[in-house]
Formats: sequence, C-alpha cells, structure tokens
Amino acid sequence: MDHQISSLQTTIRMRSTALLETSCGYLLQELQMIWDEVGEDQFEREKVLLDLEQDCLEVYRRKVDSANISRAHLHQELAEAEAEFTHLLLSLGERSLPGRPEKMSGTLKEQLDSITPALREMRLRKEERVNQFQAVQGQIQKISAEIAGQSEYDNSSTVIVNENDLSLKKLEEYQIELQRLRNEKNERLQRVEKYIGKIHNLTAILGMDSSMIITKVHPSLNELSGMSKNISDSILAKLKSTVESLEEEKQKRLEKLRQLGRALKNLWNLMDTPSRERHSFCHVTDLLLVSSEVSDPGSLTPNIIQQAEAEVKRLDQLKASKMKELFHKKQNELEEICNKSHMEIPSQSEMDNITNLIKTGEIDHADLLMSMDEQISRAKEEASSRKAIMEKVEKWMLARDEERWLEEYNRDENRYSVSRGAHKNLRRAERARITVNKIPALVDLLIVKTKSWEEERKKVFLYDEVPLLAMLEEYNMFRLEKEEEKQRQRENKKVQSQVVVEQENVFVSRPGTSSRRLSNGSLNGGFTNAVPLNRRVSLGIQHLGSNSINSATQGISFIKEGRKVHGEKMFARPSLAHLRDETASVVSTFSGPLSP
Repeated sequence: MDHQISSLQTTIRMRSTALLETSCGYLLQELQMIWDEVGEDQFEREKVLLDLEQDCLEVYRRKVDSANISRAHLHQELAEAEAEFTHLLLSLGERSLPGRPEKMSGTLKEQLDSITPALREMRLRKEERVNQFQAVQGQIQKISAEIAGQSEYDNSSTVIVNENDLSLKKLEEYQIELQRLRNEKNERLQRVEKYIGKIHNLTAILGMDSSMIITKVHPSLNELSGMSKNISDSILAKLKSTVESLEEEKQKRLEKLRQLGRALKNLWNLMDTPSRERHSFCHVTDLLLVSSEVSDPGSLTPNIIQQAEAEVKRLDQLKASKMKELFHKKQNELEEICNKSHMEIPSQSEMDNITNLIKTGEIDHADLLMSMDEQISRAKEEASSRKAIMEKVEKWMLARDEERWLEEYNRDENRYSVSRGAHKNLRRAERARITVNKIPALVDLLIVKTKSWEEERKKVFLYDEVPLLAMLEEYNMFRLEKEEEKQRQRENKKVQSQVVVEQENVFVSRPGTSSRRLSNGSLNGGFTNAVPLNRRVSLGIQHLGSNSINSATQGISFIKEGRKVHGEKMFARPSLAHLRDETASVVSTFSGPLSP
C-alpha cells in the first residue's frame, strides 16, 4: 500500500515538472521570438531571464512557507486533540476509549481524522457527566438551603462543577451526600410533623388555638401558607420549646384540677353531698383516678378550672356554716369507736373549748377536721389492735354471767324438783359448769395477751378507763377466796352432818310412832338450829358472791375515784361489770328454777 502511494506521488511530480518545462519552454521560445523581432540586446535579455528566475523562486518559497505553516497547524491540532482526549480520559476517570488504537500512524491529516471521532465521543460523555454533576450538586445545594432555613432557594443560581474531576467515584460521593441530606430532610420533616401533631393535641386539651401558635413559630409551618416547611435547627428548637411550654402548662392545669378535685371530694365527704350534685364535677374528680396522660380534648380548659374553683369556694363558704355540725358528727363517730372498744375518749372540757373556737373562728377548719380524722384513724387502729383482747373479754364477761347464774342455781333448794322448765335449767347448768371451768384458762390467756399488748404499745390497756390487768388480777383473787370459802363450807357441812347423826342416834332407841314423830321433830329442830348457820353461810356466800363478783366494779369505782382526784380523767361512766351484775339478776329472775 505504501509503495503504491509512493509511486503515485513520483508520477505526479514528473508530470508536474514536464508540464512546467513544456509551458516555460514554450513561453521562453515565444519571448525569444519577440526579442529577436524587436532586436532586444543580450544584456536586457539576460536581465529579464534573471528576473523571471527570481520571481519563480519567490513563488516557490511562498508555497513552501505556506505548506510549512499548514503542517505546523496540523501538528498543533493533533497535539491539542491528543491533549484534550487525554485530559477528558483523566477527568472522566477512564483509562482509554474502546476502539481507538493506542499508537497512531499515517499522515497528519490521517492521524487527525482518526482521533476526531473519539474526541467527539469523549466530549459528549463529558457533557453528559457534567449534567449529572450539576443535577446532583443542585439538589445538594437546595436541600442544604432548606436545612439551613433558606426557604426561598434560587433555582437559577449557577452550580459550579469541577470539570477536572468528573469521575464516577466523585459522582458517587455526591450522590451519597445527596442521599444523606435527603434522609436528614425526611427526619427533620418527621420531627416537625411530630411537634406539630403534639401542638395540635395539647392545644385541643388546653382549649387553645393551634393555628395561631404554629404560625407564631414560623408562617411556613401553617398548611394554609402554601410554602415549604422550614426545617432548620432554629425552627426545631422553637417547636421543641413550644411543646415543652404547652406540656408544662398542661401539667400545671392538671395538678391544679387534681388539687381542686381532692378539695371537692373532701368537702363532699364532709358535708355528705348527694350524688346528683357531685355529678356536675365528676370530670374533675375523675382526674384523680387517671394515672396515665390526659388526652380528652377540652379536659383542661380555663373555663373548667374557673368552674371548679368557684365550686370549691362555694363549698368552703358552706362548710364554714356547717363546721360545728361536722365537728359534732366527727366527735360522735370518735366516741362511738371509743365506746364500742371501751377506750378512753377526749374530755368534754376539751371538746367544749374546740366548739368555742369554731364559733369565734379562731381555728382553721381544715386543720380541725384533719385533726379529728387523725384521732378517728388512731382510734380505729387502736380498736383494731384491741379486737382480739376485747373478744376474749366479752367471752369472760359472759362466762362470769353464767358463773353468777350457776351460783344462784346451786343455792336454790328446789332445783331438782319436778316442775316446768326444770330440765331446761338443768341442761343450762351443765353448759354453765363447762363454761365456768374454762374461765381460769381464759383469764390467764387474757393476762398474757394484755401484757403483750401493753409492752408493744408502751401504755396501759384500759377497759372503761380501768386497767384490765387490775380487773383480771382482782378476779383471780376473788376466785381464790371463793374456793377457800367453799372449802370452809364443806367442812362446816361435815360437822353439821356429824351432829345430826349423833342426835338421831340418841332418839333411835325410843319405840313407836311417837319416837318417829319425836325424831322428826327433833330432826326438824336440829335443822331449825342448823338453819341459822346455813343461812348465815348462805347469806355470807351471797354477800361474798355479790361483793366479790362485783369486786371488779368496786375496783373500777375505786380506780375511777383515784383518777378523778388526780385529775387524769374528765369522764365517768358506769362499768360493764356493774351492767353485767344487773343483767345477771334479771337472768336469774327469769331463768332460775321454778317452785312446784
């Protein structure tokens, strides 16, 4: 191929030379003919020929110079094209272009023609890559402006792209940054929406205008504005502060309503307010039962608080007028608890003094009722601690009643006679003996429990203002004396029986009916003589029994008198032992053995 091109070029040169020689020779011959005809001298002829030769040289020189310049331009274009191609490869991060040879050969124009398509393709790639960079960087700038709080972003602003680095790696870095900014924008939008949602809920609960509050933070947050929401750090901080202030206001109102609700409940309970009057403010008192967040719209509005405050004020005024009645009600409740458990109650003089203070208004009503409630609570607690002992005391009192009835039953000489109701009394006597036999163990158990209670409480266990231990110890002494008295009575009966037997032996030797009659008479006389002794013993037993059984009552009276002397107690009331004695006498009257 190269050989053919070289031969073709040689032929063209030969034809050009031959053509030139033929043309110049023809013209030179024509010029010679003219000179010969004119008669031009030889010197002029040589001069003209020399000028012609110089002119030809100048023309050739210009052509050569022009060809050199054109070749230099081609070299420069080729170098620039190669440099641009190399720069595009480097800026696009590519090593080479597929289909283009690494080394070029041929003429300059051929080389330039071979690189031009590749250069054109690289330029298209660069333009496409630049557009990608501009789009990504434009999005980055826009989102960055939104995050920075520049809601009015100028889309026409020029995006400067670094054309020296258009590699896919750099584009990927920008895309990663763009994705990060998009995620941050979405996260900020979610936070804004969350804050706005909280503001809507809180303002609905508090009865406020949410639109005004949100617009005050920033106009773009209002949906009616039509602007893109401002998601800058300062707006997020303002939204957070607004939510916190609303939460704080909510807690203040909730706590205030709870205080008003507690006050309402206390006043209602104190004055026994009917349910129909309480129903109007049940939404306030229900807040006391709510442990979670309050979410009902309109539940914490200023109007509700004002109504609750007005109701509390009204009830306070009503309470002041009913305070005396309430105090006496609490006093009666306290006395009822104390009476039921046989505990000491406050002195009447102290209660009268409090009543006078209520009348003069020198005592705080709430403190007074709180003090009374505390006393009632302490009384209930002490009554609860005394319950087990009081149950045993009641059993002991009932057992003493049975013991007293059994003694009266045993003193009845006709108890074994056949009469109406005798079998019932006999069965009761058997049950009474079983009950009486349990009294010592019951008393011992009471003493142990009472001592334990006193040690735990560091105080004396009083029963109707009398120490219970003193009553129990006195009863044990009474039982001991009664047992000794019974022993003496049994010994006296033995002596009397021996006397009767000796008298019968004296009269047994007399015959006939007279002796039997005399024996009966003597026997009657013997019994007649014995009756005073028996009657004295019986009366002594009755006297001892009544006095000894009532010895607890006498002890109570004695202790009461001693306590009165020392001014420790202000109230005196009849003891339960005395009441038990009266009850026993009534029981013996109606349930004792009937004479035939």
